[in-house]
Amino acid sequence: MTRLLILGLTHAAALAVGFVAGIYALPILIAPAGPTSAEVETAAADAEFTAQFRRDLPGSDRLHWGEGEVSVGTRTVSLVGSVAPGPDYRLYLAPEAVESKQDFLQLKERSVQVGDVKTFDNFIVAVPESVDVTRYRAVVVWCESFSQFITAAQYR
Repeated sequence: MTRLLILGLTHAAALAVGFVAGIYALPILIAPAGPTSAEVETAAADAEFTAQFRRDLPGSDRLHWGEGEVSVGTRTVSLVGSVAPGPDYRLYLAPEAVESKQDFLQLKERSVQVGDVKTFDNFIVAVPESVDVTRYRAVVVWCESFSQFITAAQYR
């Protein structure tokens, strides 16, 4: 009986580890190729603002982070750098600086969703014509599925 219980527990633990690994690996496996550095630099050439994503934000951790230079323009927001892989990332512009999940949740209703972040090394996200980037101060990467803060940068 003890042997059967141990076998059941070890199999359940292996199944749980496999499930978690699958949730982490799936976005990486299905992600499209990111834009090249040259494509991002071309998009960034029209940018009005630049800022830095940093790994050391209070709301970031080993699994949720971003690093690199983000450029914000009237037509695109681009990143030369990387963000931690994950599902359902969205790019927001926020009216104030954001450094954690709590900060963003307080501002989310006043923030504007720009678009989806589908790549983890470099990205270019088109800014809708209805969005005036000068009305906002920070760019935020947010995981919509898990309500998880990934990274942010104040650009003005």
